Amino acid sequence: MMKIRIIAFSRKGCELAQRVCQALENDECEVYSKTAADTAGAKKIEGPVSKWTEESFRVSDAIIFIGAAGIAVRHIAPFLKNKTTDPAVVSMDDGGRFALSLLSGHIGGANDLTEKIAKGIGAVPVITTATDVRGRFSADSFAAGHDMHMNSMSAAKKVSSLIVDDKKVGLASDIPISGGIPPELDLNGNEDVGIFISYGRSEGPFKTTLKLTPRCHILGIGCRRGASAESIEALVGDVLKRENISINSVRAAATIDLKCDEEGLLEFSEKIGAELLLFSPGELASLPDTGFTSSERVMSAVGVGNVCERAAVAASDNGEMIVKKTSRNGVTLAVVREPVYLDLMRK
Repeated sequence: MMKIRIIAFSRKGCELAQRVCQALENDECEVYSKTAADTAGAKKIEGPVSKWTEESFRVSDAIIFIGAAGIAVRHIAPFLKNKTTDPAVVSMDDGGRFALSLLSGHIGGANDLTEKIAKGIGAVPVITTATDVRGRFSADSFAAGHDMHMNSMSAAKKVSSLIVDDKKVGLASDIPISGGIPPELDLNGNEDVGIFISYGRSEGPFKTTLKLTPRCHILGIGCRRGASAESIEALVGDVLKRENISINSVRAAATIDLKCDEEGLLEFSEKIGAELLLFSPGELASLPDTGFTSSERVMSAVGVGNVCERAAVAASDNGEMIVKKTSRNGVTLAVVREPVYLDLMRK
């Protein structure tokens, strides 16, 4: 689900914004207006639009401007930073004829958002990214759509440049590929530039490698009160190294909700960019017992016999436990791997 802010500059634009929200019913939409007209369902912007835009860049996944494209360009220009962090930006005319993917088409998801809006309200989608225009495989779009970490934007640009110029790039994968192979990718050639798909620690076989790492691992973590981020990181680092798992493949960390204010755990999760998921003792205890480790001491302390294993399983989507409870210096760790279905032909 995307968090989307929509701004309109006319009454007609505000009415269109409501239609857009209906088309994006599975996303979280907020409508704002910069017009003197009364507009039901829209929050009026009293200050400058530049201030609203700056805030929207911080708090939104996507921004939709309903008005002239030039208005959008002028207002977003001062806040552009990086294609990996900038939100998706879509521009629409207030007649609802066109939806233009303006910024962060691939990684930010503006291209997909534009297609969804256009389909929902009957507009014409305008997408100008070269790989999409030519119907070619887009590595950064594929990575964004499948929750994969990319190791290098410069490598991604080189891959895209070759593909747009009708040249093949290499492909290697530690993960079985279930679908077909796009014609732009070559499993048997091009040792200079290639895409490597793996949740392992290797950086890949090519001279210039774009590594795509599926975020498919859940860390279940338990810790004593006051455990430091360094002690958690040390145990996690050693276990992942032993299991040949890249830290970039970690999707989330999970623990019991009694640890919601544990500073070391919060700091560690933020450092590795993983969402921290919390579960109540009842939720953990209700899981079917598939051979979880159990401790009477832990049971008496928190109301469930094991935190790390149960939390990892509770947070996963049909995952398999590959590391059972491992303990060191007051920290316990379990690791669950979720299945990865790799179909390069599916957007």
